[in-house]
Amino acid sequence: MQQASDRASVVHPADPDRGSRPVRAVVVDDSGLMRRLIKAALEAETGIEAVGLAEDVSSARRMIRALNPDVVTLDVEMPGMNGLEFLEKIMELRPMPVVMVSSHTAEGTDASLAALQMGAVDVVEKPRGVDPNGPFGRTLREKVRLAARARVRARRPSRAPSAAMGAAAIPTRSFAQPAPAVARAAGRAPSLLAIGASTGGVAALTELLAGLPAQMPPIVITQHMPAGYTARFAGRLHERLGFDVAEARDGEPLRRGAVRIAPGDRHLQVQAGPNGFATRLGDATPVSGHCPSVDVLFGSVANAAGAGAAGVILTGMGRDGAAGLRAMRAAGARCLGQSERSCVVYGMPRAARQLGAVHEELDLDRIPQRLRELVGAAGRAAP
Repeated sequence: MQQASDRASVVHPADPDRGSRPVRAVVVDDSGLMRRLIKAALEAETGIEAVGLAEDVSSARRMIRALNPDVVTLDVEMPGMNGLEFLEKIMELRPMPVVMVSSHTAEGTDASLAALQMGAVDVVEKPRGVDPNGPFGRTLREKVRLAARARVRARRPSRAPSAAMGAAAIPTRSFAQPAPAVARAAGRAPSLLAIGASTGGVAALTELLAGLPAQMPPIVITQHMPAGYTARFAGRLHERLGFDVAEARDGEPLRRGAVRIAPGDRHLQVQAGPNGFATRLGDATPVSGHCPSVDVLFGSVANAAGAGAAGVILTGMGRDGAAGLRAMRAAGARCLGQSERSCVVYGMPRAARQLGAVHEELDLDRIPQRLRELVGAAGRAAP
């Protein structure tokens, strides 16, 4: 499938013909005990086979070439070339679904976020116990099964789309829009941007934000991520992009240039006031199966900003965000979805499209330009 010229093609697409055959995994970890534990956890239920156990990068390379697995589980910390360095090589030379196995430390969290930004599908924390049927085993199997269905692209440095490039040059898929939405959205630049993402979203958000100038209207984001990760993710984005990026706090005014990310254990909402928009943090009760929930964020933006907002739904599993984006569209907001061919998991954007919530779908590397056009933003994208 053809991609934009500065991107590599999808090289490890989901395999709809795999049918009922087991997911084949190669386990890479320098600890013999951990390799055996991961193998036992993977094979505790039918449907997954650990076809190779590698103690170092050299062994892993040989096994990947010989066995062509569906998924690789990769330890972050290994002697010689560590897991992050090996992941970078995999994503450059032989992109395939990778699930990182990380320790319960601050350094492990930072390494996990770095891996997700490089293109790892997901991260699992190393177990505190040794029961393959316990929480670690269940989580690992779920994420490996999901990873086997993911689309993984080669990650190469990409240039931000030129602000001068015309709209006609952007490959899009447009969808019919209700007449009221056309009338209310016409000619009004959004003063608030809302983005939702899940699996694959850490890398997608990093790429999207890198294509925007710093002085955009305020941006609010819900990314499915555990508590403890979101603040560090925001910090990494701030360091990398130079934007005002932070984990959202309750009652904070949303100023131009601010990017706020929902905490991993609280719903993020937006409320309107006499002096503009402000954040509001809700409770931890799951909505649409998640906390934080994209539906909660988008629904609040529909109420607070109406036609003065734009919404973007990115890669992710499930349906969270579809109903909320539909509410935004009904309120007159401009609503974008990430294209199937550029998603790691085309679940949330598909659900939003099927619900009639999306005006147009775009490849990920074209979404920043469309947002710049909608808000009339000038200036350079982030370096």
